Amino acid sequence: MSGENFEPAFIALGGAPKTLSAALYGSKAAELARINSMRLPVPPAFVLPTSLCAPVIAGDPNALEIMRKSLVAGVARLEAVTARQLGDARTPLFVSVRSGAEKSMPGMLETILDVGMNPTSVHGLIRATGNPRLAFDSYRRFVLSYVEVVGGLSIKPFDEALAAMIHTEGVDHEAELDPEALERLVGDFLEIAAAQGATPPRDPIEQLTQAARAVYLSWQSPKAREYRRLNALEGLQGTAVTVQAMVFGNSGGDSGAGVAFSRDPATGAKGLYVDFLADAQGEDVVSGRRTPADAALLARRLPQVARQLAEGAEALEKAGADVQDVEFTVEHGKLFFLQTRAAKRTPRAALKIAVDLAAEGLIDRDEALRRIAGIDLAKAGAATFTQAAPKIAEATAASPGVACGRACFNSAQAEESSRRREPVILVRRDTSTEDVAGFALAEGILTAIGGRTSHAAVVARQMGKVCLVGCRTLTIDADELGATLSGERVRSGDWIALDGANGAISLGRRDIVVENPAEAAIIRQWREEARQGVPA
Repeated sequence: MSGENFEPAFIALGGAPKTLSAALYGSKAAELARINSMRLPVPPAFVLPTSLCAPVIAGDPNALEIMRKSLVAGVARLEAVTARQLGDARTPLFVSVRSGAEKSMPGMLETILDVGMNPTSVHGLIRATGNPRLAFDSYRRFVLSYVEVVGGLSIKPFDEALAAMIHTEGVDHEAELDPEALERLVGDFLEIAAAQGATPPRDPIEQLTQAARAVYLSWQSPKAREYRRLNALEGLQGTAVTVQAMVFGNSGGDSGAGVAFSRDPATGAKGLYVDFLADAQGEDVVSGRRTPADAALLARRLPQVARQLAEGAEALEKAGADVQDVEFTVEHGKLFFLQTRAAKRTPRAALKIAVDLAAEGLIDRDEALRRIAGIDLAKAGAATFTQAAPKIAEATAASPGVACGRACFNSAQAEESSRRREPVILVRRDTSTEDVAGFALAEGILTAIGGRTSHAAVVARQMGKVCLVGCRTLTIDADELGATLSGERVRSGDWIALDGANGAISLGRRDIVVENPAEAAIIRQWREEARQGVPA
């Protein structure tokens, strides 16, 4: 370990804005530093470097001690700038613990929110905010994420406890649970965790240490390794760990969380593309477990925030000379930027975006060609069905095009169908990034819940897969051998068709034709001129 740089870096903690190396501190922290340098609002944070990743995974005692000391020192800086204390009974500080490799790996590495929650600090949060619902909602979220990420437990018994509480209280979903019900739910969660030997420690520094180590360890998870293999990222050093002061999107009706793209990542059309959940935390949006609303809801509910978001996303796009994927949280009407990165996009969108950015002068022709060098123009066109078919259901289109294949309800079924050289439609209640192997084999993806900006939808777009989400009339069988779609039975192996233009779903086999996009002719001309040495 000699000669390595293990020093933490600090963001939005006073002093002059700094530039961070993405290789050493991860692209997430590097982009946070860029956002901060543009004077956009960023919660204060510190970052442990990627150089600690491999030795922490290996269990090196020296690396583990460096990690712990860095966490203690970093928390002291956060406490000083926020005037709050981790675990305090009156003015408690809470933090998120986030991953971040040199190259973006959406949803493949772990995150733990609300670290610092314990029986003392939960009441401190109530004293500080007067909002018991926020406190107990955040506490149950922390317990759930801790036992899943640090303890490695299945969340099924916790989901069952939540479903039982929702039923007992006679409400439709968790957002309608009152503070008293959430307090009882926290107790239920802690009992389940204790029975499985994964109770979160009360000491907030110990919580933070275990959370940071778990984020480093997530670098070696099967889904992360598979994603790196699929995207030729095996050479990366590891993940960094960003520890950031929490802002609470679940603080009430004037709060929320969302993801915004500075242009449509499915089609490339110019204009803000937003998924937003009121009174929610960011994981609710990107996990795909809840179905969010769009920019229109945000504009109606929080018009000033909507304007600030649009202006910030445009500024970030211009500064980065590329379409941006922005995660944000709103706490009591105040907007905070949590992340930005170059947006994953469909091949079709990539063509339009490259041509448009060159026309707008943000990039030159050579850069536009470099960005689309790996795209086969013959396969990047607009696909349509050759014949009409009755629509049986509809969903929200998250990635365009059309696809037809055999219905498969998990990755194992998709692999079996693929071995028979049959096209696959992956049908899921909600897609997690654990399904990345199934994504790679599928022609299209259909989910019962989730939004356009969930991590799964982002990965589907990057892979150029048709993706429909939030199909309200889809119910997957518990054994994953079939489903009910608008009252019709669909079994594993049945033919199903998805239309990413209008969200229509039909049954039966359909033929597909592909038409070249208008940008293809422009790009062919650019490529020919580049070969001939014609100046741009």
